[in-house]
Amino acid sequence: MLPGMSCMKRILIAEDEPDILLLIKRKLTSAGYEVLAAEDGEQALDIAQSHDLDLLLLDVDLPGLTGLQVCETVKTAGGTDAPPVILLSALGQRLDVSAGQAAGADDYIIKPFSPRQLLARIESMLES
Repeated sequence: MLPGMSCMKRILIAEDEPDILLLIKRKLTSAGYEVLAAEDGEQALDIAQSHDLDLLLLDVDLPGLTGLQVCETVKTAGGTDAPPVILLSALGQRLDVSAGQAAGADDYIIKPFSPRQLLARIESMLES
């Protein structure tokens, strides 16, 4: 790695609930991650297409484009090089989880979740 280059992992959080967004952002920043944030699906997709991301954390129920639509677009465009995507949702029925898998999500976390659990799942995904 060249001097001055960062090896910090970059994560996009797309969450329209300001309190949840702030909680996740603080947890990930304190764990040493660079965090980009979006409040709706269009903004999330713009960031995903214009930045080199290591992981996307998407709320399923975003305004505009849903987290499922953003996930599917990122996974289709990136192919095998697409970053991992974790979906967050209050919807935890089997059909909801299946929809997330069909969109290409690598993981699906049901709200409410503990920030510690979320961080563990993110770290596990980035190590694999």
